Amino acid sequence: MIILLEPRLLLDTNIVTYISSETEWKTRYEPIVFGKKLYISFMTFAELIEGIYRKEMSAKNTKKHLNDLRLRYTIISSNDRICEYFARIRYQRRNRPISVPDALIAATALAYELPLVTHNAKDFTEIDGLRLITCNR
Repeated sequence: MIILLEPRLLLDTNIVTYISSETEWKTRYEPIVFGKKLYISFMTFAELIEGIYRKEMSAKNTKKHLNDLRLRYTIISSNDRICEYFARIRYQRRNRPISVPDALIAATALAYELPLVTHNAKDFTEIDGLRLITCNR
């Protein structure tokens, strides 16, 4: 069993998807996020919105899903500090490129000093100061 003392967590897009679905990963990540203040990056929010549109839901269901996300998570908007961390990460990983979405999510975690919960830890390796939490070893 994993017990976290950290009261605030930033969730990667895959974690938000896992904990809102009925998968084996939901049961692994729910104990990690339970009782915590949960944040998502504007980038994660954008990726989740894209997923909603891909499902081609009715306008009413789309609005409901977006409102549910806004209620469940604190969405961190882009700002100068995140942009600076983004630039540092992309430079630091220039010999091992990182995707723009992953760099923005990592930059958000660093800018707000939040551990990042992700199932894809390999995407975030070699980023100075980034704290990762994962069940995927």
